[in-house]
Amino acid sequence: MSLADPPIFNQSLVARRTASVRDSDLRKTIRETRERLSFKGQVAPRFTRELLSQHAVALKSAAIIVPLPVMVTGFGLALSIGVVHAVVWTVFALASYLALIGLAGRFVTTSVRKEAVQRWANHFLVVHAAAGLCWAYFASLSCSSCQPLRFEIFQFAVLIVAVASTAMVSFTLRAALPVAFGPMVAVLAYGMVSDPNATRIAMSGVLACAVPFFILVSELLRRTTLTSFIHQAEKDELIVELETARAISDEARRRAEEANRAKSQFLATMSHELRTPLNAILGFSEVMSNEMLGPLGSPSYREYVDDIHASGQHLLGLINEILDLSRIEAGRYALNEEAVELVSIARDCLAIVRIRAEKKELQLEGRFEQDLPALWADERAVRQIILNLLSNAVKFTPFKGSIVLSVGWTAGGGQYVSVRDDGPGIPKEEIPLVLSSFGQGSTAIKSAEQGTGLGLPIVQALVKLHNGDFRLISKLRQGTEAIATFPQSRVLEVMPAFDETSELA
Repeated sequence: MSLADPPIFNQSLVARRTASVRDSDLRKTIRETRERLSFKGQVAPRFTRELLSQHAVALKSAAIIVPLPVMVTGFGLALSIGVVHAVVWTVFALASYLALIGLAGRFVTTSVRKEAVQRWANHFLVVHAAAGLCWAYFASLSCSSCQPLRFEIFQFAVLIVAVASTAMVSFTLRAALPVAFGPMVAVLAYGMVSDPNATRIAMSGVLACAVPFFILVSELLRRTTLTSFIHQAEKDELIVELETARAISDEARRRAEEANRAKSQFLATMSHELRTPLNAILGFSEVMSNEMLGPLGSPSYREYVDDIHASGQHLLGLINEILDLSRIEAGRYALNEEAVELVSIARDCLAIVRIRAEKKELQLEGRFEQDLPALWADERAVRQIILNLLSNAVKFTPFKGSIVLSVGWTAGGGQYVSVRDDGPGIPKEEIPLVLSSFGQGSTAIKSAEQGTGLGLPIVQALVKLHNGDFRLISKLRQGTEAIATFPQSRVLEVMPAFDETSELA
């Protein structure tokens, strides 16, 4: 790792470069996909080039083996029909195959463009045709001094080997076999017509039929190779798409992390900047409301001061809620866990909201199960859960409605807190919206007491921190019930009394 100062890092430049590379990959993938789809029923130029490359590589690999049959055939010709014919034929045949191998070597070492692929294929076909003319000339030869069928059998075996070897080496080049051995088939057909010997007809017919057979076999092999190339191309395209998607995902995650850090820094800064003047506003407004330094002089001033104090308290509560939710989402909310009495906390919360409930003449009722054991939880978090649920119920319950706060056992041995009201209720499709950050249902929007939309998300997050479960059950015009459940693992078991006298006895 270098200890030198890092270079200046321009995030916007890197983001633009990343986006440019991503767009380039996308354009390349789309272009190749369009090219593959636009040649439906044909072979796309990119695949033609790959097939031709495989043909050239096969020829180079067989550079040592291909001349051997030619040399063996020339030796056989020298023994049967004479040295002159054998030398001439061998020289031309070797020259043709050496030209073919040389052309393959040039193709492999040359960067061939798509528009030049067909021209190279034509060059290969021309040289194959030259080699095929040598075999056609060989098929036209006859040996009058040889014993019956001896030269014909030699000729038959050599031509079969030539056709088969060419089919194996050149199957990726379409029309290589017809071009190379079409003249030979014509010579064999002419021989059968001019000399209708039964044996010659049979052997020539087999050779003539072997050519289309090997053409079919080579075409099947070519299609199989082409299919493998297409599958490989599709796999490569999929890899490019996955890599592009991963790059987009990484970029989105990086931006989200930067936005989250910026949000946390903003909230940390603004909380300090806002709380300082808010404390002054609350303190001075309270001093003025209590007339500690003398009378205000007008009753309207007292009302204004009370409004200022209430607005300051509302703004301070809003800041605290935003900070709490931000800490929870960032995983920085540390639980200060201890043994707490759920019923005792619920009674305190009822007393706190009772004054607000009396202004709307709401009926508050507490239903608490007796002898509940202590719960291992954060008292401040549990108190905030119950207060948020009760505050929501008081806010949206109509005039002279009723609210029931229940605490008891769950079926699984845990404990629960339930707040049920007979308010207007929440539509089922709006429940996920209500449980999201800053989400407000249609009832909250129409209500005069609109909130921040953070109460229930904070409750849900705090319950989750306690490994619990939060549910919201509501029906229109029938009310709403919010249930926070704490698991059995957080319920502290009551130990039996220890009898010292019985132990001593």
